[in-house]
Amino acid sequence: MNEQPGTGPRRSIDWDQLPYGGDLFGEIHLSEASARAEPLKPSLFPGLALCAVGAATAAWLSEHYGFPIILLGLLVGLSLNFISHDPRSHAGLDFASRTCLRWGIVVLGLQVTAGQVAALGPAPFAALGVVMAVTMAAGMAGARIAGQSRYAGILAGGATAICGASAALALYGVIGKDRLSQAQFALTLVGISLASAFAMSVYPVLAGEFGLSDGQAGFLIGASIHDVAQALGGGYAFSDPAGNYATIVKLSRVAMLAPIVALTSLWIGPAEGAGTGGIWQRLALPWFILAFLGVVALGSMVAIPRPVVDNGLILSKGLLLLAVTATAMRSRMDLLLQMGWKAAVPVVTATLASFVAALGFALVLL
Repeated sequence: MNEQPGTGPRRSIDWDQLPYGGDLFGEIHLSEASARAEPLKPSLFPGLALCAVGAATAAWLSEHYGFPIILLGLLVGLSLNFISHDPRSHAGLDFASRTCLRWGIVVLGLQVTAGQVAALGPAPFAALGVVMAVTMAAGMAGARIAGQSRYAGILAGGATAICGASAALALYGVIGKDRLSQAQFALTLVGISLASAFAMSVYPVLAGEFGLSDGQAGFLIGASIHDVAQALGGGYAFSDPAGNYATIVKLSRVAMLAPIVALTSLWIGPAEGAGTGGIWQRLALPWFILAFLGVVALGSMVAIPRPVVDNGLILSKGLLLLAVTATAMRSRMDLLLQMGWKAAVPVVTATLASFVAALGFALVLL
């Protein structure tokens, strides 16, 4: 502060403290005023476009190198995790992880009919139910051993018991991200995909070493390998009759997707903030599971042309791939690194229990 003769004290101006002291042409003021007046509407395009590029990359790698496409979608999505730091991508990624998932499950219903399930027979079907129950219990036991929540065990056990990644996506829709983080979900999907790829390569060899018949090998492979395509591939790697029987067993597991999701929703209750509701509200299935059942019923009553069924499988895989890739992009890498090996324990215990139980029933019943 300086004083001159005949004047009062003169104060120096701190330009840094003025709101627009360095805004000579008013750009900052106009930009902020425009943002306050007209907030930007979220667009689906940026996130969807980036997710589609990642999914297409995973599909190309899978086609050329023979690696499981869902696993590649997860890895590509995790490698592009930095994209989710931009808020403009959130709307599209959330749309892909939710809407594409639901429609992918609906279209999956084209692969199952009531006749296929009935062809399995009462005794093998009951045995399959026991195998699935043991698998889910083992997943929950593994989560307890690793010090994780029961929701991690439900997710790992249910996905292993039913149909791999698609079942995990459906169950996660019921569990919700408030009860199980997206990081845990992404790691569970990675473990399921790796375990399924390992099983497809090893189980046919083990079936041969145990001296199993075609029917026994088909039941073992169809009842214990997670993903549909890999279960069928493992069955036909043993023999054509084994592949045919593995197809029936595996599709019977897929048909159990809706009942298990419904029972899981009833058991764990609504997510936080969703309201408690009455028993009938808790029994209500998500719309995409009801649509899945509707497609199964339609295929059971009407002979759907084979090209429609085959193209439906391709479409279902594509939609689920988009959902998996988007989920991986939205996962927090810091949480992934913190979890470490413990996240894989429920998948490992569920996979081992599924194999042992399926092998036991294959030796006893067939």
